Amino acid sequence: MDAISLIVRSIFVDNMIFAYFLGMCSFLAVSKNVKTALGLGIAVTFVLVLTLPVNYLLENYVLKAGALQWLGEEYANVDLSVFSLLIFIAIIASITQLVEMVIERFSPSLYNSLGIFLPLIAVNCAILGGSLFMQQRDFANVGMATSYAFGSGIGWMLAIVGMAAIREKLEYSNVPKPLKGLGITFIITALMAIGFMSFSGIDI
Repeated sequence: MDAISLIVRSIFVDNMIFAYFLGMCSFLAVSKNVKTALGLGIAVTFVLVLTLPVNYLLENYVLKAGALQWLGEEYANVDLSVFSLLIFIAIIASITQLVEMVIERFSPSLYNSLGIFLPLIAVNCAILGGSLFMQQRDFANVGMATSYAFGSGIGWMLAIVGMAAIREKLEYSNVPKPLKGLGITFIITALMAIGFMSFSGIDI
């Protein structure tokens, strides 16, 4: 039950886009078409679900103070946490490269439509943010960390697909000329964020 609550909370209450505004560059650039936005959302979720448990295990069994105690008492005071950011980024970049190769192999059309934004998943701050929040929140086990990764990815995907659907409808709307493009997108993002704030009152 705790895992389900964590997933629901990370989708709606602690949404990466609307609560923390992480991953905004991809969110704004790729949210013009629902199909492309859905593809990127699935890719981001997949990378989060793979990277966050790996980073959790590294954090708890290698990096943080006393994590190497399983090697022997002489390693009980070793603290490698200074390298955590560097290692988190390396893991994310490696798995992103793997995802890019898989998408190119099995869905060339999605690969072409995502363009430069697919390799940019490696520097998507929502993914790095997930690992840093994991480090900060000190989850009880790798299952909870994976649940958080899944919920955060679904929340990010929900946000970008919702925005893409709205932007597709806006093509048929009479938007004032000065607000066309990013102007109206920023306004809609703010309104969606206010809407998601209503979930913060839910007792999960």
